[in-house]
Amino acid sequence: MNLNLTGTESIQTSPGRLWDAVIDPAVLQRSIPGCISMDETGPGEYAITLELKVAAVGGNFNGSIKLSEMDPPNGCFINVSGSGTLGSGRGTARVTIIENEDSSAEIAYEAVGEVGGLVAGVGQRVLLGVAKHLVRQFFSTLKKEFDEN
Repeated sequence: MNLNLTGTESIQTSPGRLWDAVIDPAVLQRSIPGCISMDETGPGEYAITLELKVAAVGGNFNGSIKLSEMDPPNGCFINVSGSGTLGSGRGTARVTIIENEDSSAEIAYEAVGEVGGLVAGVGQRVLLGVAKHLVRQFFSTLKKEFDEN
């Protein structure tokens, strides 16, 4: 099953500080919903473990994240893949960061993913709703990084 997500989020910080946060494994581990661990395996490459619940079904996922086409602080390309008790998934995302007129930063994302296994059985509409909820949680937590610093 294919999923497409696009969106933008405004964050009260500079593009440089936002860039530093979105490539920092410690910040990402705190911000990614259900992230148990995120370990650097090479430059711009990470192994990740997630514990997620999709609809009424929960499970663990192990996967990898690779950042490429890095253009600090303007954006990058992200490739993710993983599998676990609920199924498997893979996807790509283009992330772009720009400075707003009020000196805040805007992050835009265009993501395409594919999921299979039990998780795909909940249906595309439910899965898309869960994915959007997880993205909102991610940005809500990420924004708190800048409220505290």
